Amino acid sequence: MQEHSLAVILRSGKNTNRICTIMNILFSFFLAFFLITTAPLHAEEASPSAYKGECGSITVRIAGLKQNIGLLGVSLYSSNKGFPGDHSKACATAMKKVTGATDEVVFTNLPYGTYAVSVLHDENSNGKLDTTFLIGIPKEGIGVSNNPKARRGPPKYNDCTLTLNSMQLDTTISMMYF
Repeated sequence: MQEHSLAVILRSGKNTNRICTIMNILFSFFLAFFLITTAPLHAEEASPSAYKGECGSITVRIAGLKQNIGLLGVSLYSSNKGFPGDHSKACATAMKKVTGATDEVVFTNLPYGTYAVSVLHDENSNGKLDTTFLIGIPKEGIGVSNNPKARRGPPKYNDCTLTLNSMQLDTTISMMYF
């Protein structure tokens, strides 16, 4: 009986590391693909709420910035549309100069509700996330609210949501660099 060629390769052990490397590259590519955006970030005000109610603010603390250079782009989403990479669909965005290993951005006058946050550390200040040529792994830092563990595909909006139901909500995002 003739063995399948993949079984022969796996049993031989010679190409096992090669296969694992290829699988790791593919996983990284798919993760990066969903986190990447080339749309520049622009400072905007939060869109007005469809309902009348109380308002509060969200303070986003960004931890683990690798270098004290470049810009921070922070986007606030009130739905899963565009999250985490299409900043044009965010309800509010802010861009500021990096001031240290930790930094913060405050979004004010937000209607109570559910939000998610994405962050880009634009180290070269070109307004976009730079990636590797072939497989699209980010060369700059990224992060999302609730700091979910990396898995296949982009982080899910529901895994990253915060509920604003008081005058002040604080959250900390840990940056990831690949």
